[in-house]
Amino acid sequence: MRVHYLSHVPFEKLGTIAGWLERQGHTVSGSRLYHGDPLPAPDQFDALIVMGGPMGADDEQRFPWLADEKRLIAACLDQQRKVLGVCLGAQIIARVLGAPVTRNPQREIGWFPVQSTDAGRADPIGAVFNDGAPVLHWHGDTFSIPDGAVHLARSWGCENQAFRYGDRVLALQFHLELAPGHVRALCHECADELRDGGPWVQSEEEMLAHLPLFDDARRRLNRLLDAFLSVA
Repeated sequence: MRVHYLSHVPFEKLGTIAGWLERQGHTVSGSRLYHGDPLPAPDQFDALIVMGGPMGADDEQRFPWLADEKRLIAACLDQQRKVLGVCLGAQIIARVLGAPVTRNPQREIGWFPVQSTDAGRADPIGAVFNDGAPVLHWHGDTFSIPDGAVHLARSWGCENQAFRYGDRVLALQFHLELAPGHVRALCHECADELRDGGPWVQSEEEMLAHLPLFDDARRRLNRLLDAFLSVA
């Protein structure tokens, strides 16, 4: 399978998704949108992975490439390509599907539980979160669930954590792909987002205090990718 990913900032790439793709023997390519890399045509890949970033999903005035990115995602939907979005990537997918992206009532940064919805518990992807285990969050915005999508997961700090649109589109508000080094980079690059605190904001020390959580996140990511990407 040919997998292409979109990176919005240098410090948010595939993370541990790269290891799963390598083990599966998939061909991987990428576009660094912040660097002006061109976008491929949808017939050049089988699956598209859209990663995170600190900008907003509607910030086309500051980041004009967002408009081209949305057109590519829309073309992928039309041509039945698999599309996975993480955090900002999930928000951009929601916008392409006609759903608004707004500020979440509270910024959510750190390890907090995610629970499957009623629909999610019966879904092969939503069921990955049936145990309500903590996952790593880093976002201030949130998406609404698009019409026709299945709401898979929620958290106490954010109602809309994941949705599936058909069997070819998956959007995750949270980060399963981050290893400790990625968290350190985020804390360095986005330190201002940690300063105000709040009920759902942890410090860098708190996020890195329990390293087994990263191992659990990687195993959970592998299960999710097995369910979503193994058959493209």
